[in-house]
Amino acid sequence: MSELVQFKFYETALQANRDKQILAESDINSFIANEQLIQSDWLLAQAVGGIQLQVFEEDLERAHKALEEYKENEQFSLEVEHTISDPEFDFVCPKCGSNHIYRDDSATSFFGISILTSHKFVCYYCGNEFTH
Repeated sequence: MSELVQFKFYETALQANRDKQILAESDINSFIANEQLIQSDWLLAQAVGGIQLQVFEEDLERAHKALEEYKENEQFSLEVEHTISDPEFDFVCPKCGSNHIYRDDSATSFFGISILTSHKFVCYYCGNEFTH
C-alpha cells in the first residue's frame, strides 16, 4: 500500500483547499493536514510546519503536473481576458496596452455628478491608474 507524502506547504487553508480541488479534478486523492489545528491556534503553524497538502507517493508526479498545467491555463485565461474588447472604451492602458479598464469616478464626482471633465481610469490587468 502506498504511503502519504508531504506534497506542498501553505500559510492559509484557502490556498491548500484550492490546490486540493485542482487535484481532485484530475482524479488525484489528496489530504490536508494541520488545517484545523492551525485555524484554532495560528501560533502553532511554525511548530508543525504549516498546513500540508499530502498525496499518495504513487501520485506525486501526477500531482506536480496537474498543478503546473493549472497554472499555465490560468495564465492563458488571463491573457485571453486581457484582450476582451469593450466598445465603451476606444483607448487602452498606457502601461500595458490592455483595453480591459474601468472608469473610477469616486474621486471626481460629488453625489454622482462629475465635477471634472477628465476621468480617472484603472486597468484590471495591471492596476495602472491614469486619466483620459
